[in-house]
Amino acid sequence: MSESYGNGTVLCGVDRRGVATVTLNRPERNNAYNGDVIGGLLEAFGRLGDDDAVRVVTIRGNGRHFQAGADLGWLKEIGRLSPEENVVVSRRTASAIRGLTEFPKPTVALVHGGCFGGGTGIVAAADVVIASDDAIFAITEARWGVMAGIIVPHLNAAIGVRNVRRYGLTCERFGAAEAQAMGLVHQVCPEGRLDAAAAPVIDALLMSAPDATAQTKRRALVEAGLMLSDEHFEALIVEHSAKRQTDEAVEGLASFLEKRPPAWYPGPAEGL
Repeated sequence: MSESYGNGTVLCGVDRRGVATVTLNRPERNNAYNGDVIGGLLEAFGRLGDDDAVRVVTIRGNGRHFQAGADLGWLKEIGRLSPEENVVVSRRTASAIRGLTEFPKPTVALVHGGCFGGGTGIVAAADVVIASDDAIFAITEARWGVMAGIIVPHLNAAIGVRNVRRYGLTCERFGAAEAQAMGLVHQVCPEGRLDAAAAPVIDALLMSAPDATAQTKRRALVEAGLMLSDEHFEALIVEHSAKRQTDEAVEGLASFLEKRPPAWYPGPAEGL
């Protein structure tokens, strides 16, 4: 039976084998995250982590896209709040990614359509990522005058700092095959075949011993430097929150909502 968390923005169900499905459920906003989605993810993974019957968790998006990053209208609204309130929002955002990264059970992200901004952080934090060949990825935050600091450690580990330095700065889009080549995606399947592609992976995870799996995952994270210290975690939060309150972020988010180039863009090169 499925349950819904965060005012229905996150759905969760568990089958008889202990395979849970967490579904992002804001299809009308391309599953862009806001406070409700963050709250839903925190609640869902908190419950699933405490449920001994749960062995594997899959993550997917409802509708045409997996996850379109942050709801930029929501970011604009919270940017007007006090610095203290903005830190609270960034702490909850960071806690959702930290909770997914350190979740003691295997996680499998099933990606279709758009996967932008924070969506790339979700897949970088997952243990296994399978994408259909229609999937499109982009690390988009800098385009809107904000920054992806909270997910940079996970992206560095997944695709390497050289790729983060390109795609985190240019905000270019790249397809599923390129995402696989750089390590963000493990496997690409034909559109509409995500469940079929995931089935043998899930079966293999269920064949592995639960405690041994949890210990292996934790040791891998420790050795990769992804079990962040509290000091490091807090620094990411403060930086993320402060950038959202700058004039540059105000202009970037306004340019998105008004469907125009940002003020810092000088226009295309002559003759192109």
